[in-house]
Amino acid sequence: MKVKVKGAGGTEGGVGQFMMGFLMMCGGGYMLFNAIRVTTNFGMGYSLYRFGGGFSISSGMIMIPFMFGVGMIFYNSRNVIGWLLSVGSLAALVFGVISSIQFRMASMSAFDLIVILVLLVGGIGLFLRSLHNFNQAVEE
Repeated sequence: MKVKVKGAGGTEGGVGQFMMGFLMMCGGGYMLFNAIRVTTNFGMGYSLYRFGGGFSISSGMIMIPFMFGVGMIFYNSRNVIGWLLSVGSLAALVFGVISSIQFRMASMSAFDLIVILVLLVGGIGLFLRSLHNFNQAVEE
C-alpha cells in the first residue's frame, strides 16, 4: 500500500509555494497597514451629529443624558429609562467616535509602494497557486 503525503490544501505538492506566498502576503499586509495613519477630529466641542436647520449635537452634549441616566440607575437600578439613557448615550458616543475616524496613507516613495503591492498581491497569487493540484492525472 502506497501512502501519499498531502501538501498545501490537501493537494499534492506546493508546500514551498504555500509558505513563500504566506510569508509574502503577511509581510506585504503588515507593511500596508503600517503605512496607514489613523486620525480623528473627536473632541468635546466637535459636532458628532448634524440635523436640518444647522442644529448639531456635540460629543459633550451626548454626556448630559448619560449623566442623568447614571444618576437614575444609582437611585433605582431597576429604572428602565435610566438604563436606556445610559446605554443609548454610550452607543451614540462610540458610534460618533468611530464615524469621525479618518484613514490616510503615510507619505512614501513609489518604490516603497511598489514593494508593498508586489509582496501583498504576489503573495496572494503564490498562496492561491499552491492550493491547486499539481498532478492532474490520478494514479491508482
